[in-house]
Amino acid sequence: MKIYTKSGDQGETSLFGGERVKKHHLSIQAYGTIDELNSWIGLIKDNIENKEADILVKIQEELFTIGSYLATGENEKMMVHLPKLDDGPILELEKSIDDMQEILPVMKNFILPGGHSTSSYCHLARCVCRRAERLTIETAEIQKVNPIIIKYLNRLSDFLFVMARKVLFDLKIPEKPWTPTKNGIIK
Repeated sequence: MKIYTKSGDQGETSLFGGERVKKHHLSIQAYGTIDELNSWIGLIKDNIENKEADILVKIQEELFTIGSYLATGENEKMMVHLPKLDDGPILELEKSIDDMQEILPVMKNFILPGGHSTSSYCHLARCVCRRAERLTIETAEIQKVNPIIIKYLNRLSDFLFVMARKVLFDLKIPEKPWTPTKNGIIK
């Protein structure tokens, strides 16, 4: 497979079904952001050595499936070739969240991102996930999008938040709570 095709040199690309669209098309932005998220997940995976690494591989696989759906548009003929979407991966994320939260201290304040680079990577991935979710919701206003995709992205951002906390917990690094002060810029 040749890496460069020159077919996108005029600012257009093809969806899986062959339809040509501008590279700023909402579905392209949505699945491009999913791709960005997948790269962040890979970075997190490369920086941890616990059971969450296996979960992250599954998440990366799910993100490829989601990207494929978004890249297919409404082409029903092409969708039959994609893996089926169901609630299974969402339930796995929820179980992972519950398992991590069992050992984490109760949160009493908002938490400032940071404390360790891997925790920060989780927070960055969470923000990219939220952007992917927003773009996918916006895409759903112009074309059919399976609602499981939006639900999965919503749960994934929760997972990434909890994982950021667990990274700090495992490293015995205290979280930095956000506490509003009277001396801040907002009076």
